Amino acid sequence: MAVADMMNSQLRLVLYDGDDLVTGDPIYKFKSFNNVKTEATADQLYAIATALVDLQERPLFNIERKDSSDIRQG
Repeated sequence: MAVADMMNSQLRLVLYDGDDLVTGDPIYKFKSFNNVKTEATADQLYAIATALVDLQERPLFNIERKDSSDIRQG
């Protein structure tokens, strides 16, 4: 059976940056924070993200967590 060991985690804010003038599609900018503790819960990350949004010029569209894991045979 395979086992996944979480190695690192990243918090990413997706910020709305307006609409494309040609296509009308929304444009998003990303702000990433590396070296997030892998033990951090979704509630903890949400609280941090909402605090960080107040420091941004653009409105928040989404909050993402990106995890990386090593997979090995267990």
